[in-house]
Amino acid sequence: MIWGILLAGGASRRFGADKLLEPVADGTPMAVAAAAHLIEGVDAVVAVVRPGRPELAGRLRATGCRVVICPGSREGMGVSLAAGVRATPIDAAGWVVALGDMPWISPETVRQVARAIRDGALIAAPRYRGSRGHPVGFGARLRADLLRLQGDRGARDILRRERAHLVQIDCADPGVVKDVDTPADLAGGEDGE
Repeated sequence: MIWGILLAGGASRRFGADKLLEPVADGTPMAVAAAAHLIEGVDAVVAVVRPGRPELAGRLRATGCRVVICPGSREGMGVSLAAGVRATPIDAAGWVVALGDMPWISPETVRQVARAIRDGALIAAPRYRGSRGHPVGFGARLRADLLRLQGDRGARDILRRERAHLVQIDCADPGVVKDVDTPADLAGGEDGE
């Protein structure tokens, strides 16, 4: 199985409010939209949420995610990613890691990344107009490395170390490079540049 991991444990400091429940254009909360697109492209999804977020956790469960509460999420994305991998079966074939503040990634892009991992890629990611984007897929051989992650660097060090093994998938999906850091980013919506 290829597992999706939705990282939804951030503190939304730059946004000025708790952004993951903010609605996108169709009224869906941002993290729920990101989860729904991830669910369509993988076999199952674990969403990693920080403590004290019962509404977000409930909405993600209702969308079909298995929710993991990560007390260490305040330490950074690496801790959350490790918690997500730890919550999946030891025989997982790989993971597709998406961010809760990237609600416009198409399910087809998720499927392409998952397919690349299923076909043997060690790491896979979409590329839009020359820029690597999200979600990022990791093969099963990287499980131990992912479980050791700490701090706020996420998997950047793994990506740097294994860059020769990165399969980049050219796509026409601008959602792979569009995240929401400020209310203006959200107002720009799916079609904004």
